[in-house]
Amino acid sequence: MSRSVTSKHDVTVIGLGPMGRAMASAFLGKGYRVTVWNRTADKADALTGAGAHRAATVHDALAAGELVVLSLTDHRAMYAVLESATEALPGKVLVNLGSDTPENARSAARWVSGHGARYLTGGVQASPPDIGQPGSSTFYSGPKEVFDAHREALEVLTGTDYRGEDPGLAALYYQVGMDLFWTVVLGWLHALALADAHGVSAEEILPSASYVMAGMPDFLAFYTQRIDAGEYPGDVERLSMGAASVDHVLQTARDAGVDTSLPTAVLEIFRRGTAAGRADDSVTSLIEVLRSGTRSATPPSGPPTASGACTASAVGPGLPTSGSDR
Repeated sequence: MSRSVTSKHDVTVIGLGPMGRAMASAFLGKGYRVTVWNRTADKADALTGAGAHRAATVHDALAAGELVVLSLTDHRAMYAVLESATEALPGKVLVNLGSDTPENARSAARWVSGHGARYLTGGVQASPPDIGQPGSSTFYSGPKEVFDAHREALEVLTGTDYRGEDPGLAALYYQVGMDLFWTVVLGWLHALALADAHGVSAEEILPSASYVMAGMPDFLAFYTQRIDAGEYPGDVERLSMGAASVDHVLQTARDAGVDTSLPTAVLEIFRRGTAAGRADDSVTSLIEVLRSGTRSATPPSGPPTASGACTASAVGPGLPTSGSDR
């Protein structure tokens, strides 16, 4: 049964993985009337015990209030969940806090708008234990008036960082962060594998690894204006030097019997830059090589077709999950 009277302190959370449960708990802690729905109903047990209302169907969950927070794996999961209840979408505000690409976020916004609802994309920069705690933040994009109208509720979860009207921008900022994060993590793990092959533990390598990472903000700050200006003078370092350095990393890995696929891929990009005549330019000139890369095909994640809904992806934001719950 849906509630007959709703207010700005009503919120629905759809998707009760660890993130969705943390979000629902944060709303409950701030006195919101929270309706929850999940494909696996027993994931709501602890929340209902804390005062949440468990909706029997997606339709009932949508009918409970204007603001609907989606904590699902990706947009495929959103379509799979909402396709059966599109008649309940008019007048709703959907805030999608799952992970997906900017293009898929834009497609989702059009699909939601076509069903009479409004849509905000979110990119959460926090883990479940950080939800409701100070210091974390979420990127948002979409209609400014929609964001402003629900900012108070969204700030129950994390701080808010509104990036603009384009619904793809929050997804872009989030994926840029993930691009950096996973690349750095993989580089760190490869470095630890190199150290381990020589009998050096992760704990022993931590100080030197931390020293390298501590210098990165200054490195980024120094080169940012140059990159925006399209200027790559080799006055501090040169691509040819960088290529030699990466080659030494590759040889060190090969000699130690450590997997060489990562430094091989890095060296290939450096060599492409050198072949393009940038040997005497800064390593940052490689952005021109990366900009010219061919666009790879993306698995379909658009709205459901007449033949049926898209199925939920098994790969979620950050770590793999199963099903549509985030």
